Amino acid sequence: MRLLHTADWHLGRTLEGRDRHPEHEAFLEELQQIVKDENIDAVLLAGDVFDSVNPPAKSEELFYESMARLTAGGDIPVAVIAGNHDHPDRLGAARSLIKKQNISVLGYPSEEKMRIYVPRQDQFLNIAALPYPSESRLKESFVEEGDEEGLRDAYDVRIQKIFEELTKDFTDKEVNVAMSHLFVAGGSSTESERPIEVGGAYTIRGVSLPGNVQYTALGHLHRPQNIKHSKKPARYSGSPLALSFSEAGYAKSVTVVDVNPGEEAVTEEIFLSAGKPLVRWRATEGLKEVLTWMEEKRDADAWIELEVHMDKSPSMEMIHQMKKDYPGLLTIRPVFPEEQEKAEEGRTKQLPVDEMFRRFYSRQTGGAIPDEKLTALFLELVNEEETE
Repeated sequence: MRLLHTADWHLGRTLEGRDRHPEHEAFLEELQQIVKDENIDAVLLAGDVFDSVNPPAKSEELFYESMARLTAGGDIPVAVIAGNHDHPDRLGAARSLIKKQNISVLGYPSEEKMRIYVPRQDQFLNIAALPYPSESRLKESFVEEGDEEGLRDAYDVRIQKIFEELTKDFTDKEVNVAMSHLFVAGGSSTESERPIEVGGAYTIRGVSLPGNVQYTALGHLHRPQNIKHSKKPARYSGSPLALSFSEAGYAKSVTVVDVNPGEEAVTEEIFLSAGKPLVRWRATEGLKEVLTWMEEKRDADAWIELEVHMDKSPSMEMIHQMKKDYPGLLTIRPVFPEEQEKAEEGRTKQLPVDEMFRRFYSRQTGGAIPDEKLTALFLELVNEEETE
């Protein structure tokens, strides 16, 4: 059986007030082509279909129309769960209608597994589906009083028990997967996930993911990544579009999973071309440098965040004209001489952990660059520390 795992579409999302609906349309067209080209048998959508609980009407229309095309008349089943940005009731409002298209939607956490017939393989697909499991959506409290660590431990235990219930009848005679929208300790997050909803008390360990499934499809984090320390392959597919400038330079993708009853799952990352890239311009030589880049049509098809070193504030007229001449230029932040040193310190703090390690290693060794094995070992130690 050949599955496609995707998540975190965030339909209705804007960027500095700019509508990204056309980019989402392009992604969904590309997704439909991938499903066709890769001979996909079923699609898993692991939450955050929409960016808010009250999405724009055009975003809802885009979702339902795209789903109808994606299923090819019900030949390719689609399983959808709610993420923290989705309204569970609203997402499942059309459940009875879309069920006819072989689309299954689960809004609230439940201890009933999804069992879906996959026509192309004449087999059933069992899904231990767990939509965003907050206390309010589970309708229970884990501990009455206690610190964050105690709440996290209680939450971890509760999630394990839910997965145990969902998978208790799974056998190696059928394809079994899990799907959820939650934060697994050690995952690499970005600014586009709201900090209060990422990590903290609502975190589980990788080892707490179910072991009697062949693959766990995760949503919530926007950077594609595998989960370490899980008993079986588990992965965040990531968002199809870069949603904040902290994701500048990230490659976006969906995950294809090949899995047969009783066998190990094999995953493949399929990279996406839809969606504008997000880039950061840093003009240390002032406006003259920026105007040169604009004349060269640099990053003409991208959304741009500009930091420009200046001696005095630019006029509103100048800012307006620059944005008019270069529509992709979203934000312009002047950096004055007295701020430049502080800005450099701030950028260093925002660097990914692996880049900070490389810079530290280089300073300590007089310019040497650590090899990939050493860097990987360092990151593994950091992740192990975070999960303890």
